[in-house]
Amino acid sequence: MKILCVVRNYAPHAGEMKAEVPSEPTFFLKPDSALNPKQMPLFYPDFTQDLQHEVEIVVRIDRLGKCIEPRFAHKYYDAVALGIDFTARDLQRKAKAAGLPWLLSKGFDGSAVVGPFVTLEALRQATGKETLTINNMGFDLSRNGKMVQQGNTEDMIFSVDRLIAHVSQFMTLRTGDMIFTGTPAGVGPVEIGDVLEGRIEGQPMFRLEIK
Repeated sequence: MKILCVVRNYAPHAGEMKAEVPSEPTFFLKPDSALNPKQMPLFYPDFTQDLQHEVEIVVRIDRLGKCIEPRFAHKYYDAVALGIDFTARDLQRKAKAAGLPWLLSKGFDGSAVVGPFVTLEALRQATGKETLTINNMGFDLSRNGKMVQQGNTEDMIFSVDRLIAHVSQFMTLRTGDMIFTGTPAGVGPVEIGDVLEGRIEGQPMFRLEIK
């Protein structure tokens, strides 16, 4: 099982990171050991002084696929979730400054929080929004009751189908693979004692404590 994460898929986030808006999708990988088990508390790692949240819509692949055409990409996922790509920002900055890979800043244990997967039809029923699609889905993250990130998939630079088509040109997608589709602006630090809560279209998706 692969965890693929998209870099800078929302222009405002690229701006806050003082980075260029990409001209094509760019991915990095997290190991499966990065998955936070069943929304257990995340214990603040002792190797970082700047742990930051990045909330994202996560898509789960439901069939084997290689060299998928964009027009068929919608056939390769069955459910979505909300997740957090945690980043040890100080480790990332240090690695970038040295021109080195920054896997350790993204791939540590517990750095991939994923709420329960739900189908689009279930979300339509829960929200009463019959026109809800993967391309117009609102989501947000609150820290200690205060909203810190808010986004909508309609603002993605590269749509979910484009992401699937692009990455499948380079590696085979398998059942159970997850794609973190990028974070909107508002990434920031967390501290011990924080409670993070994520929602899709107002529907609670997860609650996570930092310990």
